Amino acid sequence: MFDNIRPYHDTELPAVFEELLHDEQCMRVITTVLPDMSAEVIASRMRACQTKEDFQRAFCYPFLRGLIARATDGIRLDHDAVPDHRQAYLYLSNHRDIVLDSAFLSVLLIEAGMNTVEIAIGDNLLIYPWIKKLVRVNKSFIVHRGLSMRQMLESSRLMSQYIHHTIGQRNQSIWMAQREGRAKDSGDHTQDSVLKMLAIGGEGPIVDSLRQLHIVPLSLSYEYDPCDYLKAQEMQLKRDNPDYRKTPADDLLNMKTGIFGYKGRVTFRVAPCIDQALDALDRSMPRTELYAHISALIDHAIHAAYELYPGNYIAYDLLAETVTAASSHHQGTARFADHYTPEEKARFETYLQGQLERITLPQPDLPFLREQILHMYANPLANHLLATGKG
Repeated sequence: MFDNIRPYHDTELPAVFEELLHDEQCMRVITTVLPDMSAEVIASRMRACQTKEDFQRAFCYPFLRGLIARATDGIRLDHDAVPDHRQAYLYLSNHRDIVLDSAFLSVLLIEAGMNTVEIAIGDNLLIYPWIKKLVRVNKSFIVHRGLSMRQMLESSRLMSQYIHHTIGQRNQSIWMAQREGRAKDSGDHTQDSVLKMLAIGGEGPIVDSLRQLHIVPLSLSYEYDPCDYLKAQEMQLKRDNPDYRKTPADDLLNMKTGIFGYKGRVTFRVAPCIDQALDALDRSMPRTELYAHISALIDHAIHAAYELYPGNYIAYDLLAETVTAASSHHQGTARFADHYTPEEKARFETYLQGQLERITLPQPDLPFLREQILHMYANPLANHLLATGKG
């Protein structure tokens, strides 16, 4: 029933491994990201893997641990809000990096002695057959994009049924984003359409169906987003040409930049499961209002759980300076100056200038681009202040 979207069964792995090992492009990529392993060692270790978890520990984990050492100042998981680690959950998360959000989470879960998550991934990223095979080996299931309205409804129902089956019958946790694609401005808000998709595959009314998934809001906080300049560049392209669409080459550049670029500190913080909050809802609310209420509940949990870094406070203050500088009553502002040092501010401004210089537009609107990047770092703080009543 789920053969077109599910990860591979473990019994299917030997045949898939042989296909990957005989794909020249795939092997070039694997030997590049794992330079300490020869092609012979890769083949031997891959053939020895009997499960998807074996593959993750043999290949994904060492690559990611090496990447964490090179491209971050450490990653950590605060999982205290969910005490029962034997329960399967749907981790519904804000989304920063195309590849690493779920990958880093799985590393942290392995190190906490827990099972890794299955991952929802859009088929727009699977531009080569070997990539599709590799992600299905790595416990990913496929989200189909670009469908007609009727096809989308059928695809959403099948995916929802798969998610319910995976959590309810297989006791396997899943990670997925709270919205389709990344929030370019880091203004993270759950799309009602995601909740509608999740509800249609379960049993009973909306609240009962969503409760069967044991939804856990998950807050991701990167100190630096290596794709921030690419996101700002895309914003100007869309502003100047509303019909602009990214190409597969753009997606590949975003993936590569996000994976290998510097991210600073990275924090994953789990909020309490929303089961009890769902139980307390007024089920007589109109459907539209009910979905909006549940989306707001998830947003509040994610926003309140952000880890905030000096750059978030600096960006907020720099944006305020921009606003007040444009005003005839310019008085200057540094509301959060006690959250960072002059050295940290200078470092962030140097970083910001360096990212702006990486933009390759023929006519870059630098004030616009600078403001967009600042919003990316300021919005988590702005949302956090509203969620915690400090706005």
